[in-house]
Amino acid sequence: MAEIALVDCNNFFVSCEQLMNPALKNKAVCVLSNNDGCIIARSKEAKEMGIPMGYPLFKAKREFKNVIYISRNFSLYHDISKRVITKLMSYTPDIEQYSIDEAFLDLTGLKKLYRCSYEEIIYKIKTEIEEEIGVPVSIGLAPSKTLAKLACEKAKKDKTLNGLCRIKIKDIDEILKKTYIEDIWGIGKNTAALFHKYGINKCSEIVKQNEFWLKKIWGKRGLELKMELSGVSAYPVNSKIELPKSIQKTSAFSHFTQDKEFIKGSLHYHSHQVCSKLRKLGLQAEIIYVMLRTKDFRVFAEKIVLPEPSDSEFLINQYADKLFEKLYSPEIIYRSSGIYAEKLSEKSSAQLFLFEDEKTQKAKKIAQIWDNIESKYGRNCFQVGTIQDPQEENKKHGQNFFS
Repeated sequence: MAEIALVDCNNFFVSCEQLMNPALKNKAVCVLSNNDGCIIARSKEAKEMGIPMGYPLFKAKREFKNVIYISRNFSLYHDISKRVITKLMSYTPDIEQYSIDEAFLDLTGLKKLYRCSYEEIIYKIKTEIEEEIGVPVSIGLAPSKTLAKLACEKAKKDKTLNGLCRIKIKDIDEILKKTYIEDIWGIGKNTAALFHKYGINKCSEIVKQNEFWLKKIWGKRGLELKMELSGVSAYPVNSKIELPKSIQKTSAFSHFTQDKEFIKGSLHYHSHQVCSKLRKLGLQAEIIYVMLRTKDFRVFAEKIVLPEPSDSEFLINQYADKLFEKLYSPEIIYRSSGIYAEKLSEKSSAQLFLFEDEKTQKAKKIAQIWDNIESKYGRNCFQVGTIQDPQEENKKHGQNFFS
C-alpha cells in the first residue's frame, strides 16, 4: 500500500514576507497581484477579518482598515520554494512539485529506512522545514494523492492536529461518510452539480457506485476517483519534469501608455524572463511572438522564425524589436505586452554552430553572467536599459547597453 504525503506551505506568499520582515508576524497582511490589482494571499489574521481572495485592492483599502498590503515578490517566493524542495529531496527523490507551495512525496517503505513510523517521518519533515527554512507547513499522509490532499486540508483546519494528519486504510470509510464531494481535490462546481443530479452528495456514495455507471457519466476520471477515494493510488507521484512546449511572459502596464520606449523596455524585460527560463530548462526557441494589447483589449501579434534556435535575450531582442516596429502605432494606447517562445528544442539535440561570430559568443557569456548574478542576489536585481543617442536629431531611439 502506498504512503503519499502532501506538503503544503501555509499562506506561503505571506509567510515568505514575514520571514524577511518579522515585524509582519501576527498582523493582517495581504500580498497583491501583478500591478497591485487584487489580493492573492492573506495572513491568518487577514482571513479572520473576512477579506476575500481576489478582492480588488481599491475596495479592500476602503473596507478593511489596519491591513498591510504588500506588492508581490515572486523572486523571493521562488527562492524559498526551492529551499523547501531541496529539504524534501533530502528525504526522498520521489517528489512531484504540484505548485510553488505544494509537493507530493512518495514515502512508501521509508519507515524501514529511517527506522521510525510514518507519523514520525512527516513530523521530522515539518519540524526541519519550519526550523531551518522558517515557513510553516501542513502535511497530509494517505494511500493516494486525493486522500493526501484531504488529509492536508484537515491538518490545516483542525488546530488539535498541529498541522499533521494521516488517513489510514481502516479510517477511510468513516472519513468519506462525513466528506462532501465538493471538498475533494479535482471536483469543481460543474462536476459536483453532475453528481448532485444523481443524488450523490458524500464521497462514500461515490465509492459504492458501479464502475460501469461511473465511467458512463464521468469517463476514466470517474473510475480513477473511485480508486483514489478507496485508498488505491491511481495517480502515482511523478518526479519526472515535463518540458513545456512553449514559454510566455506577459503583464499589464501600471498605467495605459503610448510611450514607445517604455513599451519596448517591457518587451525586453519579458524577453529576459523567457530566456532565463529557457536556459534553466536547457531549451532553445526557434519561433518568437511579440504581443501588444490595446486599452480596449484588441490584441496585435507578429511572429518570426529565428535563423537558429536561441536562448539569448540579446539576440532575440533584435528580432523582437523588428516585430515591435511593425506592431506599434503612436496613435494607439496600450495596456499590456508579452513575448512568446515556441518550437522549443533541447540544447543537447540542437545543431552545433561551430563558427559563431564574436557578437553571439559575447551575448551568451553576458547572459550566463546575468543568470549567475540573479542566482546570488535575486531576480531583477538589474535590468537592461536604454540610453539616448545624442547623434539622433529627435533623440527618441534607444540603444541597448549591451549592443
